[in-house]
Amino acid sequence: MAHKNKTNYSPYKARQEARKTTQPAVSASPRPQFGKHKKPETIYSLHEANDRLADIFRNHGFQCSHEVRLKLAHFYRLLMENQEKENFTRLLKLRDIAIKHFIDCLIVPQLTELKFPLLDVGTGPGFPGIPLKLLFPDKKILLAEGVQRRVEFLKHVRQEMNLQELDIVGRNINKHFVYPVNGVITRAVEDVRNTLGNVLSCLQVGGWVYFMKGPGVDPEIPMALKEYGQYYQLKKDISYTLPETPHQRRLVIFEKIKNAPLPEEDEGEDLLLEELSGEEKRRWAAYGVRHD
Repeated sequence: MAHKNKTNYSPYKARQEARKTTQPAVSASPRPQFGKHKKPETIYSLHEANDRLADIFRNHGFQCSHEVRLKLAHFYRLLMENQEKENFTRLLKLRDIAIKHFIDCLIVPQLTELKFPLLDVGTGPGFPGIPLKLLFPDKKILLAEGVQRRVEFLKHVRQEMNLQELDIVGRNINKHFVYPVNGVITRAVEDVRNTLGNVLSCLQVGGWVYFMKGPGVDPEIPMALKEYGQYYQLKKDISYTLPETPHQRRLVIFEKIKNAPLPEEDEGEDLLLEELSGEEKRRWAAYGVRHD
């Protein structure tokens, strides 16, 4: 039978007290600094970045014209020069940017055709829309982004690089966005179902929605078809890896096969487009869109 400890003596507490007297005090760690972002250790000059991109593309079996590559080097510099202030990307090394941003975006038109006008939903700092614009300079591309600081960066890139036929939509896309497009592309993490619903009013019948996804996209496809199967059909499902890397990707493409009833007008939804020509403004106004 165990006996009660009538002295209230605790060997465990005694050892703890002994450690406190023999170990030096540890100062509290400083609180983390918020608001500061990682910046690249090196930002290469335009020509050095172009040369390095040429080597990286060659090593990864990816072909790109000198003209497009030089523009990608320019875009890389703009992205890195704004990185510390805005934290646009977690990729800071040129090699990572070349593979996981540039090749990742530019490989899509090697796998399938693109339909224009093309709307890039949730473009962030311009992926995949800006690389695709550099590859198709004469095609109409729209960049949709709801975060204002990213919108300002996209406007800065457009001006600095003198990009034509590039509209910037400063808002999130939803069912009230009715400007007609023939293609929608997105690299955002939003569920396939949500994107299909959000672009239902603007995508024309016969238009395609391109989802740049990872290999785990499978559960999203049947749920999307269950909810929107009367309006879309699965057109293509392409599994691939970025060349000479272990990075697996899926390109899932839906085709719109039927129009849905237009939603009731939402006066609270404003579409913000910057620096449109007079003809463009009239075209947007014809679809009930106000330009601010």
